[in-house]
Amino acid sequence: MAERSERFRIGFSADLLRPATGDASHRVTYIELFFDLVFVFAITQVSHILIHEQSGSSLVHTLILGWAVWWMWVYTTWASSWLNPETGAVRALFIVLMLFGLLVSIAIPEAFGARALLFAVSMVALQLSRSVFAIFAFARQSPAHAVNFVRISVWHAVAGAVWIIGAFVPDQARLWVWLLALVIDLVGPRVRYWTPGLGASRVETWNVSGEHMSERVSLFLIIALGESIVVTGSTFGAGTIGWATFGAFVGAFVGTVLMWLLYFTHNQRSGSEYIENAAGRGMVAQTAFTYIPILFVFGIVLAAVADGLVLQDPTGDTNVWTAGLLTGSAALYLVANAVFRRAVGGPWLGTHLVGAVVALALFVMHSVLTPLALSWLVNLVLLVVVVLDETANRRRAARATADAGP
Repeated sequence: MAERSERFRIGFSADLLRPATGDASHRVTYIELFFDLVFVFAITQVSHILIHEQSGSSLVHTLILGWAVWWMWVYTTWASSWLNPETGAVRALFIVLMLFGLLVSIAIPEAFGARALLFAVSMVALQLSRSVFAIFAFARQSPAHAVNFVRISVWHAVAGAVWIIGAFVPDQARLWVWLLALVIDLVGPRVRYWTPGLGASRVETWNVSGEHMSERVSLFLIIALGESIVVTGSTFGAGTIGWATFGAFVGAFVGTVLMWLLYFTHNQRSGSEYIENAAGRGMVAQTAFTYIPILFVFGIVLAAVADGLVLQDPTGDTNVWTAGLLTGSAALYLVANAVFRRAVGGPWLGTHLVGAVVALALFVMHSVLTPLALSWLVNLVLLVVVVLDETANRRRAARATADAGP
């Protein structure tokens, strides 16, 4: 394998890689933030699928399309951990990716209908254009990375063919074909993109910046939380404002703030520090910042949908969909926090896991509670977890200070 990498000598003559040290090695650039704007729109499109139609098929469509959106974004984040976005060629790449991402976003509401082909082709074009560009960007400066992206391109091509085939099959079969494509996408990183003739990528070549990955994923969660605020504000502003809708509006806002506190108060910082110092940090980053964050994103998106439904009728009967979304989204977000903390070397967060169970248990009370009451009870569970988490962290800090001595 080493000999094969050494002979890999095609590619751009200019150095397009980030500096190995200094602030530029991990700093999030303006073009990366500009690129994120497309995914603000994409998350909005995904969440509105379930707001407009509450059904089992709509939920599955939301999850599949949401994961596809995340996959496009996170692959770009990995690539930009090595590529230097301050160079003209990489900036041009980001702008091309934005165009494809915008086309994907436009197609999302009808991705399982009339715009299936637009969705599939645009997504595959985004994935392949980025990975093929990376091959040429790394070829001269980092041959091992170039070979990694050859493997990734092969996996993108195989999965992409299935995505595009799915666009041509009848609507009722498309779900199953795209599920297969999604499985191929998900399996690739875990088997280190094993490819016939090339084998699997070596873990030591995935030397990403933990600080950059942590900050980029945190910004995506901010995007998702921002979508929650957009749904809350637009739904509240479009309806009749009364005491009940005002209470639902405040409840939705409080829920968003509590979700922000649960991750950003302690988890985000501990994740960055652990990965930066971990042995085999590429695999750790893959778990903590590639697979686990989608749980956060789904928790936030489903909570935003639930908030929108509560605002539409805060004092009516609580149907199964609204109750399931309210309690399930909170439980999923709490579990994501616990799993993330464990993935970055911390202990299991027992309070979060217990909180998830309590949140789910509230579902059985939906027949005797209004949507407004249930939403505030869910918020109460989140608040208790936040308080207990903060108390535990302060106690640990006090013990650490005492052990350090004068």
